[in-house]
Amino acid sequence: MLHKNTLLCAGILTAFGGGFCVTAQADVVTSIKPLGFIAAAIADGVTDTQVLLPDGASEHDYALRPSDIKRLQNAELVVWVGPEMEAFMQKPVARLEGKKTLAISMLNDVHPLLMKGDTHHESIPNADKKNDEHHHHGEYNLHIWLSPEIARLAAVAIHEKLVELMPKSKTKLDANLLHFETELAQTDKHVASVLSPLKGKGYYVFHDAYGYYEKQYGLTPLGHFTVNPEIQPGAQRLHEIRTQLVEHKAQCVFAEPQFRPAVIEAVARGTQVRMGTLDPLGTTIPVGKSGYMQFLTHLAGQYADCLKGD
Repeated sequence: MLHKNTLLCAGILTAFGGGFCVTAQADVVTSIKPLGFIAAAIADGVTDTQVLLPDGASEHDYALRPSDIKRLQNAELVVWVGPEMEAFMQKPVARLEGKKTLAISMLNDVHPLLMKGDTHHESIPNADKKNDEHHHHGEYNLHIWLSPEIARLAAVAIHEKLVELMPKSKTKLDANLLHFETELAQTDKHVASVLSPLKGKGYYVFHDAYGYYEKQYGLTPLGHFTVNPEIQPGAQRLHEIRTQLVEHKAQCVFAEPQFRPAVIEAVARGTQVRMGTLDPLGTTIPVGKSGYMQFLTHLAGQYADCLKGD
């Protein structure tokens, strides 16, 4: 489907016999896809939602392109996690008007819900501590889009901003927020029922991203391979994990779509441990009004497929 501004632009070009056209796009632009899911639910039928980070890229070290900068400048509203998670966003966002930006981790209601950083940090051998500290996002775990409660607060904040920016669309925005909150409550119950039988089953995740989701649904990870997904875990770390896979009888080790699972295959080889994949960014899910519900449900399915076994 052509964007409404593209159609407008084409009309102007036809009417004036060529020349150039600058589209006045005024969309909601989010840094990462899960925030795009939330924003799309609230902005549905009012304005479009775009996501900066392409599928397969990492939110930890993305480099903005000139076209990304342009999208940020033209955006009606820019939604991101915050400077400690997405350093690449800091400078361009600082140049925008405050009322047109929203950092979810900085919201007053969100701050008390933030979890402390790496909960397994003390178990990491010294050889890997340097790598881990390079990636440590200050004091808190900022993979906050994996918390249904923080997602709800993000939706409320996006709604508030859009009502301020587009007061004529208040009725539609109100209805969208109500719909999101109702669907979220139902999805949360459904996911809890899917994951409830898996409580107490041990597993390893590839990187330390899932704390909010695991806390919400009572899951019990034994640890993670790395805090920085860009850096391969050291030999000492892998030996430690392999020992624990055998001793703790972990049911599962989880890879992620954007990182090659070769290292995980090597560690699990010759053990009874199953391999699964967790997708913390919802790369296969289209941005749309039910995207966040699909995201939570899809992740539950990925945990369940591996942990429940045969």
